[in-house]
Amino acid sequence: MLRLLAIAALAITTLGHSPARAQNATFFTISYIEVGPILAKVGASALRSDRDAGHKDKGSIHLDVFESVERSNQFVVLGAWTDQAAYEAYTASAHAKALNEKLESLLVAPIDTRTNIAVSGSVAVAPDKSARDAIVAISHVDVILPQKDNGIAALKQLAEDSRQHPGNLQFHVWQQTNQPNHFTVVEAWSSRGAFGVHQMRKETREFRAKLAPMSGALYDERLFKPLK
Repeated sequence: MLRLLAIAALAITTLGHSPARAQNATFFTISYIEVGPILAKVGASALRSDRDAGHKDKGSIHLDVFESVERSNQFVVLGAWTDQAAYEAYTASAHAKALNEKLESLLVAPIDTRTNIAVSGSVAVAPDKSARDAIVAISHVDVILPQKDNGIAALKQLAEDSRQHPGNLQFHVWQQTNQPNHFTVVEAWSSRGAFGVHQMRKETREFRAKLAPMSGALYDERLFKPLK
């Protein structure tokens, strides 16, 4: 895997199954999950059950699961919560514990969960029918610590520019709570073609050029689709 700090409500998850809620999120989570290649369907079923149960949890604004476009055994779970306490209550829930028990024998590696606050985003708006071919791009952006503020400024500008690009459905940026120079970019596009055009737009290329000397790691960009 950008924000107007307290009003972001993880609009990207409207592409999944979370019901829209009239609350604002202040705490965001992203979990990367990889199960064995032949266990993709079993993993997807377990994640789907936890997602559906999590929708009912107090303080859960959005909880959605996406599967990799390229590798069906790789998933990402995006969560938006009223606050950190709501997320901690979720992790202690019976359904979350059941998920962890189920995944224990399926995982290739431990689940990688990052907790975040918002840098740039917008209130959730459900996409229209044109979103049926939508894809989700999630990028992890790492800048060296002395360049943190410059990185934030560059990401905010990218978000503002990208929301104007044809085919953009959502665009969000999160800042990691325990490593403030690490960010997650969550974006949705009406099609893979629209995403491809966006990548070659002048504003996007200028952002990548500006980011390069600030980067502390490779630009990690992955494509996903909502888990039905």
